[in-house]
Amino acid sequence: MRTTKSVTISLPPGQLKVAERLAKKESRTMSELFREALRRYQQVEYRPDPATLAQFGELVAQIRQDAKRAGLDKMTMPEINAEVEAARKEIRATIRRPTKRPGK
Repeated sequence: MRTTKSVTISLPPGQLKVAERLAKKESRTMSELFREALRRYQQVEYRPDPATLAQFGELVAQIRQDAKRAGLDKMTMPEINAEVEAARKEIRATIRRPTKRPGK
């Protein structure tokens, strides 16, 4: 069974020549050239905008400052792991699990 489908596209002659040159230069088929172009387009499409990245950076800086004020910036990995495990246990304890009814 075939795992790919064929698609027909139309290109102006100039673009077709550029695509053929690129494919030959990179030792690719035209199909692989266009698949790679689509992958790169998807990467750019899903990249967060610079304002969002800047806001994220500010949040990380704030978290680091808060951790430093609380003295948490000097924790060792075993201490961090223990804190994470304790927090997970606390969360699990608050999750209500369905109880089994007798006879079922």
